[in-house]
Amino acid sequence: MTEVKQDFVKFEQVDKSYDGEFLVVKGLDLDIAQGEFLTLLGPSGSGKTTTLMMLAGFETPTNGEIYLDGNPISNIPPYKRGIGMVFQNYALFPHLSVYENLAFPLKVRKTPEEIINEKIKQTLAMVSLSDFSNRMPAQLSGGQQQRVAVARSLVFDPQLVLMDEPLGALDKNLRESMQYELKHIHESLGVTVVYVTHDQSEALTMSNRIAVFNDGYIQQLSNPNDLYETPVNSFVAEFIGENNTITGTVKEISGNRAKVEADTGETVIANPIAVSSVGEKTKMSLRPERVSINPSDLENKFEATVKEIIYHGDHTRVRVNILNDDQFILKIPNSNDEIKLNVEDKVQLGWSGHDCRALDF
Repeated sequence: MTEVKQDFVKFEQVDKSYDGEFLVVKGLDLDIAQGEFLTLLGPSGSGKTTTLMMLAGFETPTNGEIYLDGNPISNIPPYKRGIGMVFQNYALFPHLSVYENLAFPLKVRKTPEEIINEKIKQTLAMVSLSDFSNRMPAQLSGGQQQRVAVARSLVFDPQLVLMDEPLGALDKNLRESMQYELKHIHESLGVTVVYVTHDQSEALTMSNRIAVFNDGYIQQLSNPNDLYETPVNSFVAEFIGENNTITGTVKEISGNRAKVEADTGETVIANPIAVSSVGEKTKMSLRPERVSINPSDLENKFEATVKEIIYHGDHTRVRVNILNDDQFILKIPNSNDEIKLNVEDKVQLGWSGHDCRALDF
């Protein structure tokens, strides 16, 4: 069995500045394993797209080096890197048929004609477009065009595929179905994928690991479960998924348990993740689905007033006023024994201290 290279792609102390002063990417160290699906996630201006463009060769690092399979590539032009690319706008040649679009990267590499035919046949079958080889891009739907773009990025067997917000232009249902398609294609081929998005649910659905960028740095690099369940700072907690934030001051720390005085004066038991001393201000992070109604054995129990109830099919989203916060959210799964609530009802809510993470302020 071939050994998987854990540093198949390697960024080593990479900086990027466009004006010589302001760094868009700062001291980036990042290893990407062979066969991994890594997503670079973050808000606009966080450095994620610049990182991808440096890997593609469209931007050059100001400092540091990027390695691909052990070889430095910062001075190698894009067309010599053997990397497949998929963009949001598809970038198909409008005057070429589907077949001709897929043939282009193979012809550039002087692939024999009989191999070109076979490769295109195999790749179109993989994206369920076997009957579309003679169509022009204008004759395809948005989702079909994007699948052609994905096929073109894979047809020459690249060692690495880069995807820059490839599903951003699609409607919600098509975007979700394409997420699963791309995930399955990656799993079947085992190709290394580096994917850029600002869509957190997309990142959670598709990735082996996610690098959350902000202000030019990776804030957290984790698998989707750890990223959602155990954010390491307030930015990640608030950026990934829906999140309740309770602010307060640390009064006591003992192991993995902290007593925090909320700004309203009540004591909240929390898990001290990014606080270390008494007197520190903290933002406590709590996921809506971790909040229980009428709890019997949880450390944190407070009265709340229901302010809004929104039905979401599989769950009901309830906004309440609790600890003087009018925007506190809980999610109740809809089942046969669903809890009946009305606006202005008084309810007891509770949550575990383990699920309430005391983070940086």
